[in-house]
Amino acid sequence: MKRRKFIRTAGVGAAGVAAVSAVAAPAIAQSMPEVKWRLTSSFPKSLDTLYGGSELFAKTIGEMSDNKFQVRVFAAGEIVPGLQVADAVQNGTVEAGQTAAYYYFGKHANFVFETGLPFSINQRQYYAWLYFGGGHELINDFYKEYNFRSFVFGGTGCQMGGWFRKEINTLDDLKGLKFRIGGFPGRVLQKLGVIPQQIAGGDIYPALEKGTIDAAEWVGPYDDEKLGFYKVAPHYYYPGWWEGGPMVLAFVNIDKWNALPKYYQSALEQAGHYANNWMMAKYDQANPPALRRLLANGAKLHAFSPPIMEACFKAAKELHSEIAATNADFKKVYESLTAFSNNGYQWFQVAEVGYDNFMARHSQS
Repeated sequence: MKRRKFIRTAGVGAAGVAAVSAVAAPAIAQSMPEVKWRLTSSFPKSLDTLYGGSELFAKTIGEMSDNKFQVRVFAAGEIVPGLQVADAVQNGTVEAGQTAAYYYFGKHANFVFETGLPFSINQRQYYAWLYFGGGHELINDFYKEYNFRSFVFGGTGCQMGGWFRKEINTLDDLKGLKFRIGGFPGRVLQKLGVIPQQIAGGDIYPALEKGTIDAAEWVGPYDDEKLGFYKVAPHYYYPGWWEGGPMVLAFVNIDKWNALPKYYQSALEQAGHYANNWMMAKYDQANPPALRRLLANGAKLHAFSPPIMEACFKAAKELHSEIAATNADFKKVYESLTAFSNNGYQWFQVAEVGYDNFMARHSQS
């Protein structure tokens, strides 16, 4: 008898909860203010994974708020050029921007950290450092002086080393080379005689085609194929040691952020996590077949030689130390990241590296 009574009561309770939910959901939606934001990207629409991450970000926020919080996305050049996203967010031209922080290394050395420090940690470790190693707090504290804060919402995994019009076999081959590469790693390569060029994504192919530059790095096979670099610079090098685990970011104007209801702030953060997982998974799925197509179309795959890698590593560490010696803000974040990196790789080489190396040797071509 008691059991039957419990079942009847539970049934009524479940129905009651369903009824309350049906009434409460619209009420909650009605209590949400209507907010319309603009987000400008550093990337063209043709890059459906990088730029597509911003579209997914906006779509998710709309769905989470019953379309009361709408984010309209603009590609590079539609509001501001791709390399002026940070300025547009800082001065309030737009509420948010999708970009790579290291594009703005000229403003301050700390802009290198959130996208990726050369010869630093991989994608998973970066994410762990940002959210559990104090990185996110350190970086957003620094960003206060620029009137914005950031969220991670995407990553590419380790990138490729770029497309070269001729083979790069020795250190001498780097001297005088005009190479499209962003911010901080360009400073590293300058030590080896390279002439770095910072050019937005949509302008790289014409520069390569005309010979204005000799080489260019972008992301990896899937995006690089879309931009057609293999047609004018067939030598494809790896790895992109300057971007072992780069992150794509949303810069958000701090005043606009503070004006949001807490629920909308949470929606922004959660949409960022979702876009981050989506982007990494999409690249892992899309890069292998893209690389096969590139090779079938004449691309020539090369590894940077050990002497070149070692020279680049030495130059990077020298530059890190030089900046840390004169820049307390950089030193603070650098020491945090380096400590996390040392611990992270001690662990990764135990299980992850051992397993991946074994599986790579036994994978089918």
